[in-house]
Amino acid sequence: MKRLHGLDQIRKDMASVLTVGTFDGVHLGHQAILRYLLERAGALGGTSTVLSFHPHPREIVEGTPLSLLTTIEERADIMEEIGLDRLAILPFTKEFSRLSAETFVEDILVRGIGLREIVIGYDHAFGRDRRGNADLLRTLGKKHGFTVDIVPARIIQEQAVSSRKIRRSLEEHGDVQAAADMLGRPYCLTGRVVRGEGRGREMGFPTANIAVEHPRKVIPADGVYAVRVYRLSGHADGSPKNRSLPGMMNIGIRPTFGGGQRMIEVHLLDTEEDMYGELLRVEFVSRTRDERRFASKKELMRQLSQDRVRNREILGGC
Repeated sequence: MKRLHGLDQIRKDMASVLTVGTFDGVHLGHQAILRYLLERAGALGGTSTVLSFHPHPREIVEGTPLSLLTTIEERADIMEEIGLDRLAILPFTKEFSRLSAETFVEDILVRGIGLREIVIGYDHAFGRDRRGNADLLRTLGKKHGFTVDIVPARIIQEQAVSSRKIRRSLEEHGDVQAAADMLGRPYCLTGRVVRGEGRGREMGFPTANIAVEHPRKVIPADGVYAVRVYRLSGHADGSPKNRSLPGMMNIGIRPTFGGGQRMIEVHLLDTEEDMYGELLRVEFVSRTRDERRFASKKELMRQLSQDRVRNREILGGC
């Protein structure tokens, strides 16, 4: 898949079968649109093309930081796995946000990218004040020679899938299973192992402290989680990069030790190897329990032993 950044990298292709959106999470609803896009491109002999934006338009329009389910790189990787031909990423600025829907279609889509057909979700809106919609696209399509296809809502557990619902499930409840159901895959984050205080090792539960790579990445609510860990670098034992390691992760302020900075720590169940400096990808499987304060370190150690047994049961043959 071609990854294009900015209009100057995009070669106009009037055979493009195009869709437009941020696609944060590339959840099941997004995937329905993208797979339909592929079908239409195949039927028309066209080029499947996604136009996306960075940063997230809501950050610019609302003026507040937005936590992300996927980084631009993660989105691109997922779209490549789906089989798309090209992903065009445009910088989203204040000036860009002021474009009228008509100007966006005519200057960016028709003259800049080129399109034979546009595929949109059932609730798609675009342009200044989100005044662009399917009716406007059909009108402009007649003028410029492209057609419009609409994909109906993909329903998961009797709810329409949305990035907002997935963020809420993760950030407010730590419900990683609900998030996985809507994403169609486990929620994951990537980070590098940094030095910690060594308290886990003193108690017999050494942990890898993870500094998440992207500052806006969604972090699930504080608690203990069963996770699968993939080493993306530094395989001292020569093990394959795609082999997962079972682990239990704690996210929180460690209230038993007086609280403090929010930390992300993972205890790997089958290895005590020092992974300092390595890049890890963590896939969330299940939430085990809330983070809580224990009366003593001994009581905490007893709970961690129970957590380890419970996490092994959850992860099975991981």
